[in-house]
Amino acid sequence: MRPGELVLRASLEALPRGARDEWLDSLLGLKGLPADGTDLPRGCVPYLPCPVEVLLRAVDRAEITSEDVFVDVGSGVGRAAALVHLLTGAGAVGVEVQQELVRQSRELAAALEAPRFATVAGDAAELLRFLPTGTVFFLYCPFSGARLERVFEHLEDIARTRTIRVCCVQMPALARPWLEPLWEDEELSIYRSRAFTVDLRSDAVEVRSLLAQHRK
Repeated sequence: MRPGELVLRASLEALPRGARDEWLDSLLGLKGLPADGTDLPRGCVPYLPCPVEVLLRAVDRAEITSEDVFVDVGSGVGRAAALVHLLTGAGAVGVEVQQELVRQSRELAAALEAPRFATVAGDAAELLRFLPTGTVFFLYCPFSGARLERVFEHLEDIARTRTIRVCCVQMPALARPWLEPLWEDEELSIYRSRAFTVDLRSDAVEVRSLLAQHRK
């Protein structure tokens, strides 16, 4: 850790657990819980900030470092992404559908003078496939159903290119063959993607078939 990261971590850990969230909000200049807008899609969970204590465990158990890119799915005002970036030096990307929260998150990044902290506006179920640089994906129960299924389809595609970690807060256990559990407690579950095997013979057959169709 760099000196600033060590100081921030030490400052948080010196506080009683119940005081850490208020202290962080004061540090980041966040005032109160923002209201959700009419652009929150049906089926999405209203914005709630993730507790600092859970974020600290995620940083430790997922072993997030400055080499990572942390992607917060449903990032709100950027609080979690900002804290993880400040604690680890990791790049941080928030994905948020509500325009007012996107605006506040970008203002926070500007105030922190953090060029590796950015917020992308839009529906994560559609946008994650365009964020292939992410290595740690964080979901604080942002939505469920078909939208969540599309998110995991995109994550599986990304995991085919490299190992990723997925941190889930207050979500049911994931039973997906391409993920293996790393850590679990009453609030937080962390998974790592398994290595994908490539069937070169199958790929060759598919290529030959495509070439044959092209010649027709």
